[in-house]
Amino acid sequence: KKMATKTKRVSDVKDIEILALNPTVRKFAEVRPTKIAHEQQKHWKRNLTLNRPQNKGSDLLKNFHDVKPTTLTERAAQKEAARCLKCADAPCQHSCPTKLDVKSWITMIEHGNYYGAAKVILSDNPNGLSCGMVCPVSDLCVGSCNLAASEEGAINIGGLQQFACETFMKMNVPPTRDPALPSLEELPESYQAKIALIGAGPASISAATYLARLGYQNITIFEKEQYVGGLSASEIPQYRLPYDVVQWEVGMLKELGVEFLHGKALGVDFTVADLKNDGYEAIFVGIGLPEPKTHDIFEGLDESNGYYSSKSFLPVVSGGSKPGMCGCDEDAAALPQLHGRVVVLGAGDTAFDCATSSFRCGATRVYVGFRRATPEIRAVPEEVEIALHENCELLPYVTPKQVIVRDGKIAAIEFYKTEKNDEGVYETDEDNLLRIKVDYVISAFGSTIKDQPLVDSLKPLQINDWGLAVVDDDTMQSADDPSIFAGGDIFGNGTTVEATNDGKQASWGIHKYLQESHGIAVPEQPQLPLFHSPIDDIDISVEMCGVKFPNPFGLASATPCTAADMIRRAFEEGWGFAVTKTFSLDKDLIGNISPRIVRGSTSGPMYGPGQSSFLNIELISEKTAAYWCKAIHELKQDFPDNVVVASIMCGYIKEDWEELAKMATESGADILELNLSCPHGMGEKGMGLACGQDPSTVTGILQWVKAVTHLPVFCKLTPNITDVRDIAIAAQEGGADGVTAINTISSLMHLRGNSNAWPAVGSEKKTCYGGMSGNATRPVALKMISSTAKQLPGFPIMGTGGVDSADAAVQFLHAGASVVQICSAVQNQDFSVVNDYILGLKTYLYMQAREDLREWDGQHPPKEYGIHNIIGKNIPKFGEYAKERNELAKQYYAEKNILEEENTPYNPVHGVSDIPTVSSQIGRALDRIGNYMDLDPKQQVVALVDEEMCINCGKCYMVCNDSGYQAIKFDAVTHLPEITLDCTGCTLCVSVCPIPDCITMVPREEPYKPYEPIRGLPAGTELVY
Repeated sequence: KKMATKTKRVSDVKDIEILALNPTVRKFAEVRPTKIAHEQQKHWKRNLTLNRPQNKGSDLLKNFHDVKPTTLTERAAQKEAARCLKCADAPCQHSCPTKLDVKSWITMIEHGNYYGAAKVILSDNPNGLSCGMVCPVSDLCVGSCNLAASEEGAINIGGLQQFACETFMKMNVPPTRDPALPSLEELPESYQAKIALIGAGPASISAATYLARLGYQNITIFEKEQYVGGLSASEIPQYRLPYDVVQWEVGMLKELGVEFLHGKALGVDFTVADLKNDGYEAIFVGIGLPEPKTHDIFEGLDESNGYYSSKSFLPVVSGGSKPGMCGCDEDAAALPQLHGRVVVLGAGDTAFDCATSSFRCGATRVYVGFRRATPEIRAVPEEVEIALHENCELLPYVTPKQVIVRDGKIAAIEFYKTEKNDEGVYETDEDNLLRIKVDYVISAFGSTIKDQPLVDSLKPLQINDWGLAVVDDDTMQSADDPSIFAGGDIFGNGTTVEATNDGKQASWGIHKYLQESHGIAVPEQPQLPLFHSPIDDIDISVEMCGVKFPNPFGLASATPCTAADMIRRAFEEGWGFAVTKTFSLDKDLIGNISPRIVRGSTSGPMYGPGQSSFLNIELISEKTAAYWCKAIHELKQDFPDNVVVASIMCGYIKEDWEELAKMATESGADILELNLSCPHGMGEKGMGLACGQDPSTVTGILQWVKAVTHLPVFCKLTPNITDVRDIAIAAQEGGADGVTAINTISSLMHLRGNSNAWPAVGSEKKTCYGGMSGNATRPVALKMISSTAKQLPGFPIMGTGGVDSADAAVQFLHAGASVVQICSAVQNQDFSVVNDYILGLKTYLYMQAREDLREWDGQHPPKEYGIHNIIGKNIPKFGEYAKERNELAKQYYAEKNILEEENTPYNPVHGVSDIPTVSSQIGRALDRIGNYMDLDPKQQVVALVDEEMCINCGKCYMVCNDSGYQAIKFDAVTHLPEITLDCTGCTLCVSVCPIPDCITMVPREEPYKPYEPIRGLPAGTELVY
């Protein structure tokens, strides 16, 4: 029965309540009293601690949660990595003591290849995670970043390094020696030499790592404490460097066979001379400076009076806050019990560690006093930023005069004021005094070696007047005894990264000394092995048409293959194959116009690398067929394992195709690719696209070529056609062994405000339709590859069009491609990106074989929850709500035994087997790609918001209102979204949410039935206007 409606208006706005906060165009100027503005500012304020700190330091009691401003989530890390310019001869790399290949591993982070990034980092810095957390990057890599010259500022290199290594740490992958090196059994007896390293800090860890990678098998580290890590463990607080990080770095060293002997103190249990007498052929001294530099006014004072040095304070803080570090009972590992006011003396990183640690030990007010001006603080800005954020107070221009003690307790400290004279020298003004009431004083003036028995125990290593070891700057070798080496704190390089580099330098010095002592010459230029793991041993070769590709990554027939020497350099970098720039017979030679290759407008205001598309109106190669045939012959001679594909083009002339195909075959090419798809220029000459849009023409050309060559022949398909499958079928019928999909998409990229196109040629500013390449073409390429693979099962496909990472390459493999061709990604960067792709693909295959990593999405770890999820509170992070969260955190940590926190041990997974092959991934997704009518309408999903991850932006709410179903409420007070029962599961909210995994789609609990709000009017309604 039909129903009639006369009163209901379907276009009237509904859901007025839901739409209350939806953006609208203003029709009048907004009027609001300032008083109300102040109230609203207070309610919505997020930077509560900016300028006016709301959190007193005492709120941080026992809270050793990470507070580093550089720490990044995965979302932030990938966005930050995408900002990096990946500069040539990058200054950041020159400014890193360990000379990290910064641009390479940042590229890998951008592409989600976290193992690859960590491998590159750990290859040059075995303490890569520690350094990512505590490096003074402002003075090093970040201080030299070219983007510091731009408005957006330098890259957060330390945070990116921390993120990559921390993510890799969670994978529990063991290190191994590179099997390309001689096996331990094959090495000469000199590699059995006994090597001793004194101190288990970063310098010794670094030196021992490289020596173990080289193949030395009798390496022993002597450590006086029962824990590892040296000063990194004992004097850098947990909230900057967690102990499980140090354990992981040491754990990887133990995996390489290095032995640790604990409770062995230099000068007490042994001397350097003792080690030499025990047969150690090389000795590395990597101890920290053990004694604090102090001031005479503190003579006779100790902890019972309220006086600490950094050497007596920070190790106790670490022992009481780092789970797994101290094996003693809880009472012995208690934090220092502070209260009231604390003055820290010094202006270095250690002083600021003491200051911020004081709050966590109970202090309510903390001063940092130093004799210089505030701009001349020696501590890195990252450390100072933490201290100021936590409400530490700075006392510049002071130097201690006397400490006042009453009833055996420090009651106050008196300072002289200092002044900087015209020569830049600081002078003490004894007539200008400052007295401050304090309960504790912590001096952090630096460290030294004064203990004569310890100095004597180092002999024959000499200690100079400044308390530092005398060794060569390059080899770290003692001039008094060539078997002794030293580095790190004892050499005056007190930062973790400098100590690490000293150990790295010393490792080659030790290696050279030992081998030459045994009559074996070694290169003058160091050749230290890279980090290696089982992932690196995975075979990613693939066979297609009887041709074996060492890996599935090749250069497309485009600008990266402009000349043969470019292909040579690409093979040297690791590319598996290359397709020559398309060449023709001499009678069809061309000349290019300019400008001809431009950035795509699809990238928006993104400049520099990372362009999502390019447009070109470049033609085929300007070089002769003779040049290319000679080049192919030379390349195959020098790189017999690499695949060279000859790309050729002719008009629809049988004799031309036969002649050119014969030339290319005789050159020694492995495969022929027929370019029947160039979308501009060549088609007007009767070539390229003109030959590739008609099935019968394609079939004929393939028959001509196959008749004169024994090589596999591929037809390069154009996307500029209604259905690419028709051309693929025609190519197969003509005898093609496979197809390449796809060539560039014919496009008009950009029209400027004056109506001129870009690129525009000549004074007339004319243009033509060009070929668009890059990531913007990837969805089209995947569609055409998968549709071809489903239409022609088993038919080989070389995929191209938007491959810029291992993740993207895997998508192409799953869609049916056997190998992938790449161009735009190289235009965005350089040939070295292939290392990213190779490592990323190997890691993907490895992780497929790890049951314990099945919850990961590729290399993307599952989301983790903070303490507010643990205590069951999901409340906003602004205004009074932020204060409530802080109170909850304060209560949580105050009641918690921080030493009972889970200490994640290093638990490497060995013996991973049944690793899938590249071939097993080809076409893996095809059984789930089909027609719309194959989809099950009964399996519906709805959106679910994680309120703890939500940043309250309302993007989900807006898109649902103006592009969806008005199914999301937005609270006017909390700005938390609420999904209503009207949700149809369209997923637009997920698509625009700026926080990954904040909104997920979950199965609908009740059956899905399209009802009136969706239908508009019930089916069968009689239409009445």
